[in-house]
Amino acid sequence: MAGSATASWAFPHWMRPGATWTGTVPNSQDLDSTLVDRCMAGHAEAWEDLVRQHTRRVYGICYRFTGRDSEAQDLTQDVFLRVFRALGSFRSSEGCFTTWLTRLTRNLLIDHYRRTRNQRITDSIEEQLPRVEQGAVAVARPDSQLAGREASEMLQTALCRLSPELRETIILRDLQDMEYKEIASVLEIPEGTVKSRLNRGRAELARMLKKYREAF
Repeated sequence: MAGSATASWAFPHWMRPGATWTGTVPNSQDLDSTLVDRCMAGHAEAWEDLVRQHTRRVYGICYRFTGRDSEAQDLTQDVFLRVFRALGSFRSSEGCFTTWLTRLTRNLLIDHYRRTRNQRITDSIEEQLPRVEQGAVAVARPDSQLAGREASEMLQTALCRLSPELRETIILRDLQDMEYKEIASVLEIPEGTVKSRLNRGRAELARMLKKYREAF
């Protein structure tokens, strides 16, 4: 990016660990494209706006994948550092910025998983490919018994026990509300595979949540 775009403003104060941002910024494809163009022209404030607009989505994906706030915050910063370095490769003609950003986030999470898995299964993430489809999460929730924080904690615990492929598919569809086509683009798999993973992942998640319910 242009010379005025430096690391000194790469991460606004509200992105630091422990900081939060509660404002809102209109979310639109046109706005993203405009902000990217302004970033490439060296406008520092455009970068902060772009980061602000997408931080919640990126943090949500990282948190649901790792289950740890501090780790998710660190990974969120890593994602935007990678975005900062790779922004010149974004092409609006090839898809929307959100899909590009989600794919980049997913790739960083894969790298992180491989670096930190230690004694976890040695198969690569791409080879494990489990499952997922649409309402099992809602069906699995015990409406009357699981509420608020308890439900969220149980869901997070169950998510972390899914294989990375199932987990990421559920996160993108059920928690990030991405369309099947967008998920297929991010994961670089056919839409049919996305639906298959969703069906299998939701079924497994429902089974685990049922077990947790019965234990309380």
